[in-house]
Amino acid sequence: MSKKSSLSLLLLFFGVQIGVNQQAATAQTNGGVVIPTTPRNTDRVPSRTIPTRPRNIPVNPRNNPPTSANRFCASRLNSVVDAVTNRAQFSRTHWGILVQNLGSPRTLYSRNSSKYFTPASVAKLMTTAAALQALTPNYRIRTSAYGTGNGVVQVVGRGDPSLKSEQLEVLAKQLRQKGVRRINKLIANDGYFKGEAVEPSWMWEDIQFYYGAPVNSLMLNENAAVIRLYPQKVGRRLLLKWDNPLDASGWKVVNQTVTSRKGTKKYIEVKRDLKGQILYLKGQVPEGSRPDVTAIAVFNPIQNFLTHFRQSLGKQGISVAGGYRGTTKTSGRELAAVQSPPLSELIAETNINSNNLYAEALLKALATKKPSGRNGSTTGAGLEVMKSTLSRIGVDPNAYRLVDGSGLSRKDLISPQALVQTLQGMAKSPYASVFRASLPVAGKNGTLKYRFKDIAPEGLVQAKTGTMTGVITLAGYVNAPNYGPVVFSIMVNQTEQPIRTVRSAIDEIVVHLSKIKRC
Repeated sequence: MSKKSSLSLLLLFFGVQIGVNQQAATAQTNGGVVIPTTPRNTDRVPSRTIPTRPRNIPVNPRNNPPTSANRFCASRLNSVVDAVTNRAQFSRTHWGILVQNLGSPRTLYSRNSSKYFTPASVAKLMTTAAALQALTPNYRIRTSAYGTGNGVVQVVGRGDPSLKSEQLEVLAKQLRQKGVRRINKLIANDGYFKGEAVEPSWMWEDIQFYYGAPVNSLMLNENAAVIRLYPQKVGRRLLLKWDNPLDASGWKVVNQTVTSRKGTKKYIEVKRDLKGQILYLKGQVPEGSRPDVTAIAVFNPIQNFLTHFRQSLGKQGISVAGGYRGTTKTSGRELAAVQSPPLSELIAETNINSNNLYAEALLKALATKKPSGRNGSTTGAGLEVMKSTLSRIGVDPNAYRLVDGSGLSRKDLISPQALVQTLQGMAKSPYASVFRASLPVAGKNGTLKYRFKDIAPEGLVQAKTGTMTGVITLAGYVNAPNYGPVVFSIMVNQTEQPIRTVRSAIDEIVVHLSKIKRC
């Protein structure tokens, strides 16, 4: 990596728009809250920390791909799939498809299957597969607090993406039980991960949002903060509220919003400034309507951690004289510790909800198997471990090139072949059931909750989605009742067609896969 982590954090706040004009965006709802759809990376589904709606666009039942009760011989699959991909509307679209029998190298359909494609979030299949193979399902990530003498307490983070404010309460209680009443120097040790907290090739418009938040050693609440803008009386500024008031610390807010008349269009723009912790708000929300909700990446993850932890310590009657960032190795006695859920749960969050922060943390966790990597970076070491781990389950190391673990980078390149090899390899793994359980189930949960609904039995399709501007992908398993299980990868790049149109075509192909039979 060419720049220091601190510079990466500053880049988070270059004046790039992170809100969207809702006249042009599709509105999503969750619990009565309207969320603006982001212009990119529409695949990400927020976890429980961020109360927003899945970024995937629900498929209107009227636009669902047509189903046919007539099953057909697998030998006809080529013509059936080609009839979809060769439509005039896709004349400029780049398709990559590979379909094989599960557990067998027999190919049922192939189109550009060895060529590279921008994968978007299907890249998480490779990250989670490697993590599961290399670290095993019960692997946990530990966050520790050490007493180093003279009233110094050092909290050492090891990259737990699931660390929440509730765990800080547990740490504080444990310190209280050990007799700690005053901390002269509270150190947040952020030195476990080496290299940048933000992948340099991520687009600036992405890293403004929660799904492009920095990935460092001490993350808290997914390094994200939720803000809500409430309408007031017509002509007045919208009222800004932070879900957690502590998240407002250090922010200067330039509020140029207005409450508009009922029936007018709602649109909100949120920008950050490279020069400092400044939040610019513009736009309007009609009087009497629901608040606009936006989740943004925190400005300074370590300061954010210290601010929240000091509050937790205060609740336990522990005073703190000063808080500091540290990166040197700690010595002393472990006074308190919390652990993440097991890896089996972390990969489920990663794949089902397409959690970018979790994926990047898991990639870095792989570096524990190889302490140093490219340019001494933890991400580089993780990528090396990923490649060697996936090679052992049959994935051609030349069939993909990754720079991150989430698929958020446009530099990521994966072939349909590499994805199918990953899915095939994991089906033979001792952890096959754990991996399979981490995938979204069509019509039931995660990024597939609103796809295939009413057109395929629940559980018929388990797959990982991927979506960016001009990129729509899907890879996973189909249980064809009259044929047997098949594994597939469908990758679409360089398309000018609406996301809904391409997704409908992809879903139509997958439904066809469920209709094949042996002849």
